[in-house]
Amino acid sequence: MSRPTTPILSEFDIVFAGGGTTACVVAGRLAAYDPSLRILILEAGQHTLNKPIHVQPSQALLNLAPTSTTVTFNIGNPSPHLNGRAPIVSSGRCVGGGSCVNFMVYTRAPASDYDDWGVDGWESENLIPLMKKLEKYEVQPDCPTHGYDGPIKVSSGGRRAGIFNEFIQVGTTYHKRHYAEDTEDLETCNTYSPSQKYIDGTTGRRSDAAHHYVYNQAHNPNLHVWDGKRVKRIIFEDKRAVGVEFTSDPVSCPDANQSSSIVRASKLVVVSAGAFGSPTILERSGIGAGAILKRCGIEQLVNLPGVGENYRDHYLVLVPYLAADEIITTEALSRGNSILQESLAQNGIDSKIKWRPDDEELKAMSPAFQPRWKEFFQDRPDKAVAVFSPFAQYFSPLSRPRSSIPPTRNYTTACYYTLYPVSAGSVHINVTEDGKERMDFNTGFLDDPSDIVPLNFGYKKTREIFRRMASYRGEVPADHPDFPEGSAAVCREAFGPVELDAPDIIYTAEDDEVIDRFLRDTVQTPSHSLGTCAMKPEADHGVVDARLNVYGVSNLKVADLSISPLNVGANTYSTALLIGERAAMIIAEDLGINCI
Repeated sequence: MSRPTTPILSEFDIVFAGGGTTACVVAGRLAAYDPSLRILILEAGQHTLNKPIHVQPSQALLNLAPTSTTVTFNIGNPSPHLNGRAPIVSSGRCVGGGSCVNFMVYTRAPASDYDDWGVDGWESENLIPLMKKLEKYEVQPDCPTHGYDGPIKVSSGGRRAGIFNEFIQVGTTYHKRHYAEDTEDLETCNTYSPSQKYIDGTTGRRSDAAHHYVYNQAHNPNLHVWDGKRVKRIIFEDKRAVGVEFTSDPVSCPDANQSSSIVRASKLVVVSAGAFGSPTILERSGIGAGAILKRCGIEQLVNLPGVGENYRDHYLVLVPYLAADEIITTEALSRGNSILQESLAQNGIDSKIKWRPDDEELKAMSPAFQPRWKEFFQDRPDKAVAVFSPFAQYFSPLSRPRSSIPPTRNYTTACYYTLYPVSAGSVHINVTEDGKERMDFNTGFLDDPSDIVPLNFGYKKTREIFRRMASYRGEVPADHPDFPEGSAAVCREAFGPVELDAPDIIYTAEDDEVIDRFLRDTVQTPSHSLGTCAMKPEADHGVVDARLNVYGVSNLKVADLSISPLNVGANTYSTALLIGERAAMIIAEDLGINCI
């Protein structure tokens, strides 16, 4: 029950606790299915409508500035597997969430990832029609797994950076892999291809969930978005969710009154605050493990020990290289190069490979990876171990201030991230000694010994690819492993690339230790967080069932990436959209609304 002094503002049919990607999809679809539904989205961040930082692709990086308020920088606990470092994972903090701040990279998980979930109604044969429903694929016609009438635009973006062809050429010759125009057909793997983007090919704008599911329905008086509202907890009556308690967010609204208010929900409350927000909202509402709630002085409503567990992510490594002066990179944008104004509709990532090791590469990797390969990857040819991409800009693995980089040089960056790490973490609430709430976040990064192996090999392989690209002018030594003097792997500036058939660098055991130390110091996240309210059986530490209902209560669902029971082999925006489309169907069916 709510506190007697907390004012009740109004009542809606459905209230969304969180206004990120999936919330916008679900709310927007339901509003379109039945415009009479009174729907409210509560979002801690601010509106994104037509703001350049959110709609202009070239400004995406500004969302990650240290002073940014459009993302939350979630600080993990220090980890011995990261040499005592406290990793930072960002998450969207605005209407539209991650869809308004991400790098717009279009990748889709293999269809088998969803079959692996083993959840009734979420098999790939049921989801592929929704994947097609949500997108407008502007790259090429008549592709059977792509959609052409959906709200989310997919294109090649603006002018491609000069390293696009170089990466593809080296990949199909030196690396001996094939090339395909489309590797996002839900099965193709280990093939070089263009990297398409969530960018409208006509307008050059980002294609996000806020603008294409919610803001485009401004004519609907029953669809409401209240920004700057931080959800504290769900209000229950006899274990039935009847409303949401919230305050003005102190970051978005620093001068606003911080007292609590309540909105009631006559039909449903949907928690949609992401892998960080959703489990902590449930815990503040009394749903979670007894020990965690007890330490925070919260009375337990439902014992669900899976809340906040099963945190999953991908592991990202960024390694910069010096590039030829004449090559076109997005560095020129920051220098005001008028030649590249047409590239404002660009994210700097134009090519990629979803990489699996061949037999020779597998033999070169540490034996610690072999059991994982045999158990998970060997007989699943559609599962990539990592994605390799060239980024046409400087990115430091050490978060070095941009001002310390010589401004007149051109740079490229090897970007690679592993897709199915074994390690898992957790997200819970906790309280400090002075009684203030804080997050108890364990990333789990590199906890399992097998997880560092493909990162180590990824450094070596991407370095071999880059040093054969025509624009290569050497490494940025400060942002590479500090190999000992005399090592064949020592990093330095170069006059040009090596020959395609040049021998690979030979790394000693000491060099491998240096690489591993570098990785533990620098590995970061592409912010693909999921899994903390897993859609699994309750006995298996699940939090929601196949209809997204939270176990042990009624009128409460969770709909966002936190429900994913397993990792997915792709940038997670595509999965967030998909979960939203499926959730909208489920809720419409529950309410007896026609969603055809």
